[in-house]
Amino acid sequence: MTNDECAALRLESQLCFPLYACARQIVKQYTPLLKPLGLTYTQYILMMVLWEGGKPTMGEIGKRLFLDNGTLTPMLKKLEKQGYLKRKREKTDERVVRISLTQQGWDLREAVKHVPACVAHTLNLTIEEFESIYEILYKMLDHFEEGGDMDEYPA
Repeated sequence: MTNDECAALRLESQLCFPLYACARQIVKQYTPLLKPLGLTYTQYILMMVLWEGGKPTMGEIGKRLFLDNGTLTPMLKKLEKQGYLKRKREKTDERVVRISLTQQGWDLREAVKHVPACVAHTLNLTIEEFESIYEILYKMLDHFEEGGDMDEYPA
């Protein structure tokens, strides 16, 4: 096989690599802002879902964040231990766990309100570039939410 025939296998030919590398670098920008508050990036995005209001179920949170219960459960336990939220099983179906914020959880929102602007500043993008990337990434996520996967493509 020639190099030309393997061009699709070059790292710079892959869409996944710059997405992966950028995601890692962006998450890295959050660390110095969240660490003093005792939060990881994943805990932060979970809290953002809760700050939108209501008392979502663990399943609803997992779906929004593309996380499974095995990842969510330890995070929720830790955030509960820190006093930010409460977990409560439904009386009608004990498999369903509802999550609600404590006052301390609501107060945390005030402590992190500067974080999005700080991280956005590090990206060095125009508003137009930011909006374009945002739209494209959510278009991709919507496709995956609708069940788009490898079963649709020939081997």
